[in-house]
Amino acid sequence: MLILGIESTCDETAAAVVRNGSEILGQETASSAEIHQRYGGVFPEMACRRHIDAILPVISSALEKANVTHQDISAIAVARGPGLIGALLIGLQAAKGLSIAWNKPLIGVNHVEAHLHAAMMQETPPLPALGFVLSGGHTLMLEISEIGNYRLLGTTVDDAIGEAFDKSATLLGLSYPGGPMLEQLALQGDPTKISFSPSRVKKNPLAFSFSGLKTAVLYAVKKSTPEDYPDIAASFQETAFIDLIRKARLALQSTPCKALVFGGGVCNNERLRALFQKHFPELPHYWPSAGLSSDNAAMIAGLGYHKFLATDGQGDPLDLEALPRTPFWNS
Repeated sequence: MLILGIESTCDETAAAVVRNGSEILGQETASSAEIHQRYGGVFPEMACRRHIDAILPVISSALEKANVTHQDISAIAVARGPGLIGALLIGLQAAKGLSIAWNKPLIGVNHVEAHLHAAMMQETPPLPALGFVLSGGHTLMLEISEIGNYRLLGTTVDDAIGEAFDKSATLLGLSYPGGPMLEQLALQGDPTKISFSPSRVKKNPLAFSFSGLKTAVLYAVKKSTPEDYPDIAASFQETAFIDLIRKARLALQSTPCKALVFGGGVCNNERLRALFQKHFPELPHYWPSAGLSSDNAAMIAGLGYHKFLATDGQGDPLDLEALPRTPFWNS
């Protein structure tokens, strides 16, 4: 079964062809990151203009790389949210048009759930598992009972962890996207040099808050010189990640799990991976393979395969709406 996946939730326009939910036959991504660098973040209108220009070419390229035609496609999966509403609509309308023109079922996929699923495309972990989505827009900790069945344990009450990385990188004079650059700067610093404290959320000890940590970086920068920036970067990074470790350990006390599953762009960080391996050596860890941490269409197609099976091959109706903010876990 071949699923065409389409992704356009933010500033990446992507398409991919995936066989049976796991084998990536071909994929293409057009990024507009270079456009947004001048603004220090994603400019929604410019992102939408790039999506309009790129959406059909990336779909054609993905089909060509997979060496298939539209007749070979079983269904079309598309990210319907969360994301920028204009960007979502461009991908969704393209998918609907192809669904009609090719007479193929349409499948709506939650972009954030797809991030979590990316680490499970090649191998399903032992379940239940403790899952994390760590990206520029989301910070989630969930119990995964099975694909499509999740229980939210904690989320951020303010900034997402990736957003905190990008904003702290800006304070340190690094260009957008700042997260990877901050990671590199941190390699030159001492993570114990500056004492930062993670914020506490009284109503839910498993919830996250990174706004206070970001503010602490601001004050540290004001009191420092550029020679101190590597230490600030390293100390900020360590504090943010140790907070994840602490809350993962707390969650596991009441929610016994057999594995750890990670998704989202922050999962590319090597220090994050090393810390989780150090603190949880007894559990298997499932990380997205190369290229599947950031926004991509292969994860949309991979999850779309399971959604397609769940509908007995019927897919979703053509009046499917874009949902800029939509949970995927059990309420």
